[in-house]
Amino acid sequence: MTQQTVLVTGAAGFIGSHLCEALLARGDQVVGVDSFDPFYDRAMKQANLDEVRERGGAFAFHELDLNNADSLARVMSDTRPETVVHLAAKAGVRPSIADPTGYAHANVTATSSVMERAREAGVRRLVMASSSSVYGNNEKTPFSEDDAVEQPISPYAATKRSCELIAHTHHHLTGTPVAMLRFFTVFGPRQRPDLAINKFMRLVAGGEPITMFGDGSTSRDYTFIDDIVRGILAAMQRIDDHGYRIWNLGGDHPMRLDELIAAIGETVGREPIVERHPMQPGDVERTWADLTRAKAELGYACETPIRDGLAAQWRWLGPRL
Repeated sequence: MTQQTVLVTGAAGFIGSHLCEALLARGDQVVGVDSFDPFYDRAMKQANLDEVRERGGAFAFHELDLNNADSLARVMSDTRPETVVHLAAKAGVRPSIADPTGYAHANVTATSSVMERAREAGVRRLVMASSSSVYGNNEKTPFSEDDAVEQPISPYAATKRSCELIAHTHHHLTGTPVAMLRFFTVFGPRQRPDLAINKFMRLVAGGEPITMFGDGSTSRDYTFIDDIVRGILAAMQRIDDHGYRIWNLGGDHPMRLDELIAAIGETVGREPIVERHPMQPGDVERTWADLTRAKAELGYACETPIRDGLAAQWRWLGPRL
């Protein structure tokens, strides 16, 4: 694609900050938007933005709530992005059970706001984050984009599926190409502190016990951040040929929870202390991405083995502890 202006929501977050760096590296003008939701420490997001700015390039940042229609419309009108990559969301499966209304407002209503403001500003394409959580406890593996996803088991998953449906309607009514990307457990430098790998590394390094929910047999398709960013960039390039399309972006090599904990112990260099607890409501038993469509249509492949990704995350996190 030729150089363009790209607006990235959730730009101060884990995935968003990495994407902004990649866009700047290839010469795009990047407009970052973030509300600094207090789900985790604002200072961490500020540090992410500092790293983006250190890379250089045409980067502008706006702090605003996506549900503030006037502020969002003003930013889009002033910057005229060709592409909007919508990554902002209220994250987390378990917290969504405690606050389903807040998740619906931050995820579903805000996504509708982004799409409508984008329509008004003449945005040419939308690339939006969905989640592997929409598959629920699908017994068929690996999970394919054509699988039925009518049985989400957490409010967070339900909001992500809702966004997919709203995006389809938006494409149908406006003709705007929309890519929905189902991310599978993204990890790497700057990962959110509530996510398992970040949390487990900190606990193991400190000699504190890890709470393991279940017997360790649950598994996740962990995907390194660099692979996710490559997938997003490919979706930006290819979505015009598809109109509306859902793509899995995963690692295609699921790992059991007990194996992950052991691998983290090896990476950190300390034996994990594990405390077993019952499974939690809303947690799925497994995730596993079928990458057939993403490979054929995006040229996507997971290039980073999980142990290499763990080492990269520890190289970033260790000196910060």
